Amino acid sequence: MSTVEKALAAALYAEGDEALDTGASLLAADPSADDELRLRGEQLVRRAWERGWQPADVLRLVRRDLDETHERLAAGLIAAETKRYGARLAPRFQAQLADLGDPQPPRSDRFSQATALLELYRLLARLPAIEPVGPVPGETLASVPASPHEPRMLGRIRALLAKAEATGYPEEAEALTAKAQELMARHSVDEALLAARTHSPDVPSACRIGVDAPYETAKAVLLDAVAGANRCRAVWNGSFAFSTVVGFESDLESVELLHTSLLVQGATALAKAESAQREGGRRRTKTFRQSFWTAYASRLGEHLAAVADDVVTADLLPVLASRDVAVTAHADRMFPETTTTRVRGATDLDGWYDGRAAADRAQRPPSGSTGVARRPGRGDRG
Repeated sequence: MSTVEKALAAALYAEGDEALDTGASLLAADPSADDELRLRGEQLVRRAWERGWQPADVLRLVRRDLDETHERLAAGLIAAETKRYGARLAPRFQAQLADLGDPQPPRSDRFSQATALLELYRLLARLPAIEPVGPVPGETLASVPASPHEPRMLGRIRALLAKAEATGYPEEAEALTAKAQELMARHSVDEALLAARTHSPDVPSACRIGVDAPYETAKAVLLDAVAGANRCRAVWNGSFAFSTVVGFESDLESVELLHTSLLVQGATALAKAESAQREGGRRRTKTFRQSFWTAYASRLGEHLAAVADDVVTADLLPVLASRDVAVTAHADRMFPETTTTRVRGATDLDGWYDGRAAADRAQRPPSGSTGVARRPGRGDRG
């Protein structure tokens, strides 16, 4: 049995620091084992892809459950493992790799390095199978023709949302964000009409979007509202800090852009609201922030669909209905069992009113859902 096999046998599936120390001591004393240890890490990364995970999912979980050292080690393993595939990677997978940059390994003594690697390998080895949202690296990619109008339209939407995030004037942010949602809705309608006229083989797909603590339940509701406004469905997995959004590709892009922007706008508005609380002699509290995010998500859930509905006329309903049916069917196949989680009631009235006011300033968005579809799993709470 090699040094790496002994170390992994001691530490990978055992609990506690003693097993880790034993494995790390074996590895630290044998520099000749380094190459095999790295290859074992790449094998674990490959198994993660085969179980439905993608780079952003893995790094998000490492960041949540371990620390920056482990995140840098994971990024290095991911970069090394995916070099072999060349261009045989889906666009979303490639984009996530581009976000890695040039990961540099942390500097530390051999024992500390081995301990960190074993902790990371333990997490990777325990990743369960999840619903795939794209092909496994190296698989043949389906060829889907891109809309010639998409890059320009998405560029305009990005520019509007960037201005909304940067402005210090609430009314301007409201107008810019509402205009962005209007463009998204028009773009979705145009894509649906084009697909119907050309009998396009385009079918729904899916992507995952991180939903990070704190106040993740309210943030999941916000994402659900954004998804619904853009003819998509979102299913939250609280155990692994992400939602899976199902829809047509152009609509998924819109959901990602708008959700990210609304989180930024919400965080900015929360900071201002807390500042006003301090000036009024009131203490910032977790209850205030929870109530703020709950109200912000709920209020946006009342607004977003109104903007989308404004661009839909009666003659468009049959075309859009067929796409809605396709999205629902795809989501039901991916998630045959979901539960509905209700947001914990807001108990701080100041936070509630400030959150609603911030949502009113952010935009005119879907009819209000206060629940979010969720895949059952460990850590569920109803």
